[in-house]
Amino acid sequence: MKPIITTPNQVLTTRAKPVPKINHKTIQVITEMRDALIKQDQPKGVGLAAPQIGISWRIFLIRPQETDPIRVFLNPQIIVKSKKMVDGIPDADHRLEGCLSIPQVWGSVRRHESVTIKYLDEKGDEITEKFSGFPAVIIQHELDHLDGILFTRRVIEQKGKLYKPGVDDDGKEILEPLEI
Repeated sequence: MKPIITTPNQVLTTRAKPVPKINHKTIQVITEMRDALIKQDQPKGVGLAAPQIGISWRIFLIRPQETDPIRVFLNPQIIVKSKKMVDGIPDADHRLEGCLSIPQVWGSVRRHESVTIKYLDEKGDEITEKFSGFPAVIIQHELDHLDGILFTRRVIEQKGKLYKPGVDDDGKEILEPLEI
């Protein structure tokens, strides 16, 4: 299994190349990504982009809930974005976004409430599909990865705050602001 790459690594800030064709190598990359996402623990991952395992291809996977099947997206592109925006993760106890490639850092990112994307599935079928809520947030996060944009950049652009884990005076775990 390929390890998940963390910052600072240039592959994470470089625009990924389109998948030229679906062949044995493409399926092998998807399998490695699935393995990495399934085995990821503390925290569990809800999405993974190919650059996060060092492959600069336009592929990402999502699995909003641990019991959901893993979905594969090749050469995805947003074709419609909602005007309505959400701040952070909809319907979550904590609304902060995180990233497997930036461990122990969280922040609130303003994203479109829904997106319609066009993509290829792993069989090569072209699909157009609308996503809203948490899946839409994950998709936008993963598409940013494919464009070489990390969520921390979005937080800073939106003049938000980044957080790291800490401990309060009573020994309770908290999130404290990260000084930039």
